[in-house]
Amino acid sequence: MNRRCHRALSRGDPHVDTDVMRPDGGQGTGAETPTIRIGTAGWSIPADHARRFPPEGSHLARYSQRLPAVEINSSFYRPHRPATYARWAATVPPDFRFAVKLPKLITHTNRLALSTDPLDRFLDETAALGCKRGPLLVQLPPSLGFDEGVCGGFLRDLRNRFDGLVACEPRHASWFTDPVDGLLAELRIARVAADPAVVPRSTEPGGWREFHYYRLHGSPQMYYSAYEPDYLERLRERLRTEQAEIWCIFDNTAEGAATHDALAVLGD
Repeated sequence: MNRRCHRALSRGDPHVDTDVMRPDGGQGTGAETPTIRIGTAGWSIPADHARRFPPEGSHLARYSQRLPAVEINSSFYRPHRPATYARWAATVPPDFRFAVKLPKLITHTNRLALSTDPLDRFLDETAALGCKRGPLLVQLPPSLGFDEGVCGGFLRDLRNRFDGLVACEPRHASWFTDPVDGLLAELRIARVAADPAVVPRSTEPGGWREFHYYRLHGSPQMYYSAYEPDYLERLRERLRTEQAEIWCIFDNTAEGAATHDALAVLGD
């Protein structure tokens, strides 16, 4: 990723709460003021929250005026043409960023094996986001245990092909060990901090410590439950104190809770 694409955020930017969204410190290099990006999985705007967004424009255009980042999940289910990614990039402000989820073909069907060609296609397609392409998200099936040859080989191959931020969300207990964390750190890959936890260690960031990626799926009912105000306040304070580049994505989108929770963490 071209570092020239990362310009400092203006403290006068109307769509940024600078108490949380601090000036960009590059690709998680441990700068004194690392970026914190808050967003949701997808950019739908629930009717109950529509008044909190500008009234004009597409959903993405309106969303991007209030939240500084989004996670593209549709790329998991189907490919998008480069022209689609380019159109999305042209819709949002200069400092907006997209996380993009790797295709199901790579992570669930192929289970990381024999994935060179589909990975190259995915990287070529998403390159059309230009400077607005943020982290790649590698979410793995719960049944996929860590295998040094297959999983380690894929992650090394991914790192050789892509120099930007990468977050890996494993869901099998074999990934939550010191040796695997060491490999992820060596490859500059963050292990996602997820809620609800699949194992106790999964709630904390792991792997490369200069980049933290939180995925909050809703609790107690995944994808549906809103988080309690006390939880969101504690989360807000925690994010402000961590010395890492941070993404925090709310995935409790089924009934619109993600939008409320993301705006709450931003201080709205």
